[in-house]
Amino acid sequence: MREKERKLELKRLDLEMRSYRRAGLEKNPTSGLLRAVRQVVRIPVAEVAEKMRMSDSGVFCLEAREVKGTITLRAMMQMAQAMGCKVVYGIVPEGGKTLEWLADQRLWAEVLGAARQRVSGLASQPVSKSASQQVSELAVGGGGFAGNIEALR
Repeated sequence: MREKERKLELKRLDLEMRSYRRAGLEKNPTSGLLRAVRQVVRIPVAEVAEKMRMSDSGVFCLEAREVKGTITLRAMMQMAQAMGCKVVYGIVPEGGKTLEWLADQRLWAEVLGAARQRVSGLASQPVSKSASQQVSELAVGGGGFAGNIEALR
Protein backbone atom coordinates (compact mmCIF):
# COMPACT_ATOMS: atom_id res chain seq x y z
CA MET A 1 0.00 0.00 0.00
CA ARG A 2 1.41 3.40 -0.89
CA GLU A 3 2.30 5.66 2.00
CA LYS A 4 -0.33 8.30 1.22
CA GLU A 5 -3.07 5.65 0.86
CA ARG A 6 -1.88 3.95 4.06
CA LYS A 7 -2.11 7.20 6.02
CA LEU A 8 -5.61 7.92 4.69
CA GLU A 9 -6.76 4.40 5.59
CA LEU A 10 -5.17 4.74 9.02
CA LYS A 11 -7.11 7.96 9.70
CA ARG A 12 -10.35 6.41 8.37
CA LEU A 13 -9.96 3.34 10.61
CA ASP A 14 -9.12 5.48 13.64
CA LEU A 15 -12.31 7.49 13.08
CA GLU A 16 -14.40 4.36 12.57
CA MET A 17 -12.97 2.66 15.67
CA ARG A 18 -13.38 5.67 18.00
CA SER A 19 -16.31 4.20 19.95
CA TYR A 20 -14.58 0.81 20.11
CA ARG A 21 -11.52 2.39 21.72
CA ARG A 22 -13.74 3.63 24.56
CA ALA A 23 -15.26 0.17 24.93
CA GLY A 24 -11.78 -1.36 24.82
CA LEU A 25 -10.89 0.45 28.03
CA GLU A 26 -13.35 -1.79 29.90
CA LYS A 27 -11.94 -5.01 31.36
CA ASN A 28 -14.24 -7.34 29.37
CA PRO A 29 -16.46 -5.07 27.27
CA THR A 30 -18.19 -7.87 25.38
CA SER A 31 -18.26 -10.73 27.88
CA GLY A 32 -21.74 -12.18 28.16
CA LEU A 33 -23.38 -9.98 25.55
CA LEU A 34 -25.42 -12.75 23.94
CA ARG A 35 -27.19 -13.66 27.19
CA ALA A 36 -27.48 -10.02 28.30
CA VAL A 37 -29.09 -8.93 25.01
CA ARG A 38 -31.41 -11.94 24.94
CA GLN A 39 -32.57 -11.23 28.49
CA VAL A 40 -33.05 -7.45 28.23
CA VAL A 41 -34.97 -7.81 24.95
CA ARG A 42 -37.02 -10.62 26.57
CA ILE A 43 -36.34 -13.25 23.95
CA PRO A 44 -37.04 -16.73 25.32
CA VAL A 45 -34.29 -19.33 24.91
CA ALA A 46 -36.81 -21.56 23.12
CA GLU A 47 -37.36 -18.89 20.43
CA VAL A 48 -33.63 -18.49 19.76
CA ALA A 49 -33.20 -22.28 19.76
CA GLU A 50 -36.02 -22.72 17.25
CA LYS A 51 -34.62 -20.08 14.89
CA MET A 52 -31.17 -21.65 15.12
CA ARG A 53 -32.56 -25.20 14.79
CA MET A 54 -30.94 -26.37 18.01
CA SER A 55 -31.93 -27.31 21.55
CA ASP A 56 -32.32 -24.88 24.44
CA SER A 57 -29.18 -26.35 25.96
CA GLY A 58 -27.35 -25.54 22.72
CA VAL A 59 -28.24 -21.86 23.17
CA PHE A 60 -27.04 -21.95 26.79
CA CYS A 61 -23.85 -23.60 25.59
CA LEU A 62 -23.23 -20.80 23.06
CA GLU A 63 -23.78 -18.18 25.74
CA ALA A 64 -21.32 -19.96 28.03
CA ARG A 65 -18.75 -20.28 25.23
CA GLU A 66 -18.95 -16.54 24.62
CA VAL A 67 -18.11 -15.82 28.27
CA LYS A 68 -15.19 -18.29 28.12
CA GLY A 69 -13.95 -16.73 24.86
CA THR A 70 -14.29 -20.00 22.91
CA ILE A 71 -17.28 -19.12 20.73
CA THR A 72 -16.67 -18.76 17.00
CA LEU A 73 -17.48 -15.53 15.25
CA ARG A 74 -19.86 -17.43 12.97
CA ALA A 75 -21.83 -18.89 15.91
CA MET A 76 -22.00 -15.48 17.55
CA MET A 77 -23.30 -13.92 14.34
CA GLN A 78 -25.92 -16.66 13.92
CA MET A 79 -27.23 -16.25 17.44
CA ALA A 80 -27.29 -12.46 17.11
CA GLN A 81 -29.27 -12.84 13.88
CA ALA A 82 -31.73 -15.21 15.61
CA MET A 83 -32.34 -12.38 18.11
CA GLY A 84 -32.83 -9.76 15.36
CA CYS A 85 -29.38 -8.27 15.92
CA LYS A 86 -26.00 -8.30 14.24
CA VAL A 87 -22.44 -8.54 15.50
CA VAL A 88 -20.30 -5.47 15.00
CA TYR A 89 -16.73 -5.70 16.21
CA GLY A 90 -13.58 -3.64 16.20
CA ILE A 91 -9.88 -4.16 16.65
CA VAL A 92 -8.19 -1.38 18.60
CA PRO A 93 -4.82 -0.87 20.29
CA GLU A 94 -4.79 -1.46 24.03
CA GLY A 95 -5.20 1.43 26.44
CA GLY A 96 -7.47 3.49 24.19
CA LYS A 97 -4.61 4.47 21.87
CA THR A 98 -5.17 5.16 18.18
CA LEU A 99 -3.96 3.03 15.29
CA GLU A 100 -1.89 6.03 14.18
CA TRP A 101 -0.17 6.07 17.59
CA LEU A 102 0.54 2.33 17.33
CA ALA A 103 1.94 2.70 13.79
CA ASP A 104 4.20 5.54 14.97
CA GLN A 105 5.42 3.45 17.92
CA ARG A 106 6.30 0.59 15.57
CA LEU A 107 8.12 2.94 13.19
CA TRP A 108 10.17 4.44 16.03
CA ALA A 109 11.03 0.97 17.32
CA GLU A 110 12.33 0.05 13.86
CA VAL A 111 14.25 3.31 13.53
CA LEU A 112 15.82 2.99 16.96
CA GLY A 113 16.62 -0.67 16.32
CA ALA A 114 18.38 0.25 13.07
CA ALA A 115 20.29 3.02 14.87
CA ARG A 116 21.36 0.64 17.65
CA GLN A 117 22.63 -1.86 15.11
CA ARG A 118 24.54 0.89 13.37
CA VAL A 119 26.06 2.09 16.65
CA SER A 120 27.08 -1.43 17.72
CA GLY A 121 28.63 -1.93 14.30
CA LEU A 122 30.67 1.22 14.82
CA ALA A 123 31.71 0.12 18.30
CA SER A 124 33.22 -3.08 16.91
CA GLN A 125 35.23 -1.24 14.24
CA PRO A 126 38.71 0.14 14.88
CA VAL A 127 38.51 3.70 16.14
CA SER A 128 39.87 5.93 13.43
CA LYS A 129 37.48 8.82 14.00
CA SER A 130 36.48 10.62 17.13
CA ALA A 131 33.22 9.63 18.78
CA SER A 132 31.73 13.01 17.95
CA GLN A 133 32.58 12.53 14.25
CA GLN A 134 30.90 9.10 14.27
CA VAL A 135 27.76 10.49 15.93
CA SER A 136 27.69 13.37 13.44
CA GLU A 137 27.81 10.92 10.55
CA LEU A 138 24.94 8.94 12.04
CA ALA A 139 22.80 12.03 12.54
CA VAL A 140 23.58 13.82 9.27
CA GLY A 141 23.09 11.08 6.73
CA GLY A 142 25.14 9.48 4.04
CA GLY A 143 23.13 6.32 4.54
CA GLY A 144 23.33 6.83 8.30
CA PHE A 145 20.48 7.46 10.72
CA ALA A 146 18.57 9.83 8.42
CA GLY A 147 18.98 7.37 5.55
CA ASN A 148 17.58 4.60 7.77
CA ILE A 149 14.51 6.68 8.58
CA GLU A 150 13.78 7.24 4.89
CA ALA A 151 14.36 3.57 4.10
CA LEU A 152 11.74 2.56 6.67
CA ARG A 153 9.06 4.84 5.23
